Order: sequence, then C-alpha cells, then structure tokens
Amino acid sequence: MRIATWNVNSIKQRVENAVAWLSATQPDVVCMQETKCLDNAFPREAFEDLGYNIAVHGQKAFNGVAILSKLPLEDVKLGLPGDDEDDHARFMEATVSTPSGAVRVATIYLPNGNPANTDKYTYKISWMDRLFTYAHERLKLEEPLVLAGDFNVIPTPADVHNPELWTTDALFLPHTRSKFRALTYLGLTDAIRAVTEEPNVYTFWDYQAGAWQKNNGIRIDHLLLSPAAADRLTGAGIDKHVRAWEKPSDHVPVWVELRDK
Repeated sequence: MRIATWNVNSIKQRVENAVAWLSATQPDVVCMQETKCLDNAFPREAFEDLGYNIAVHGQKAFNGVAILSKLPLEDVKLGLPGDDEDDHARFMEATVSTPSGAVRVATIYLPNGNPANTDKYTYKISWMDRLFTYAHERLKLEEPLVLAGDFNVIPTPADVHNPELWTTDALFLPHTRSKFRALTYLGLTDAIRAVTEEPNVYTFWDYQAGAWQKNNGIRIDHLLLSPAAADRLTGAGIDKHVRAWEKPSDHVPVWVELRDK
C-alpha cells in the first residue's frame, strides 16, 4: 500500500501535474495540502477518472486539504480537535479500508508561523500542542496511523541546505523543533529518516533565488507512522523530479510503502 503526501500549492494550477504524477506512480492514498479552493471548486472529475475517491476540506484562496484514495474512505472528520474557533482548513482524517484491515490517515497543513515574533507563531505552537494531544489519543487505539503533510518544521540541521540562514525562522526555531520531537517521542516514526540518514534530502525549494537550481532546499513534508504502521514499512521516498516540471509546486510528493499484514 502506497501512501503519499503533497503540498500542491493550488490544486487548480497543478491539475495536469497531479494527473501525470498519479498516473505514473499509482499511489493508493494521497494527502494533499494547500489546495486553495472551496470544496465545490475542487477539480474532482480529473481524479475520479483515475479511480480515486475524494474527501476535501477547502477554503477560498488559502489553506485547504484533501484525501484521495483508491480504497473506500470512511469516518471522515474535518478540523483538528481542540479549538472550536479555529476555522482554518488545515486538517482532515479518514479511515481507509483495506483487505487486511483499516488504516487511519490524516492530512496536515501545519501553520507556517512567520514572523516568529507575532501571533502567527503563537498560533503555530498552539496548533502543534493540539496535534500532540490528537496523536496521543489516537495512538491509544494501537492502530495503523499515518500523519502526512506539510508540517512546516525543519527537524534537524541535516534537513536544510544552509542552517545558518534559518536560525530565526519559525520553521527552524529550537522551540518548533522541540515540539516536533515531542510528537515523534510519542512513538511516531519519521518514515524518510527510517530509510535514510543522508543529508541534502529535501521536499521544498523556494521559487526565488535559484533555490531549485542550487539544491537549496529544506525537508518540511513528513509522514509520521504509528508503531502499527511502522511495523509494516517497506520503503519510503521523495519524488524530487516533479519539482523540475513546468509550473511546479514548490513542494514535491513524499511517499511510504506499507506491506499487508
């Protein structure tokens, strides 16, 4: 079973690229972020024609998440618990039914938090605290769980091309990274780091300053696996080549392979 995550940075602008990538790689489940459209504007037909069931949680021009699945989607829930006044479309979970049992998948678009000396960073940390609580409760179920998305967190200096340039950025502040570590210390496995310790492994390259051409990237798109999911991990990777396509997102797809029981 292949589960992927991709911040598409406006799905209506990336339909052709998304269809090309899906057709070539055939993931079973895809978690998307920054769809940037209302639910009724999501280009469903293009993906339904490829055999995907679709759940969306949209917002006009900003945020937005979606789950595409070749398998049935059940128990879809919108929004991260813990703050009834938070109306940002940043989180959705669903259960994917497979022949060997259910897998719970959550698509996550964690707040950026910049500038770090503003309420935006306070919101980011509060959101991470809520995610910690959510994960803690879900892990009690001892089921396969995949938290997939754009976490807007650079976990370690090995995950950024030039760490010195990011020391004051909300994605790389010590407090941000400590919150991410606390999440993983609950028992979640960072899938990419489970298969490689190589540096210069990135998922995002800015559009400016020739970042792609210089490989000046950062790794902020993650798949975190519960113990029951990590036990089934057979592979993980980053489809870096997609960044070189015409009209690319600044993020690329990241994926895991889970074996059947």
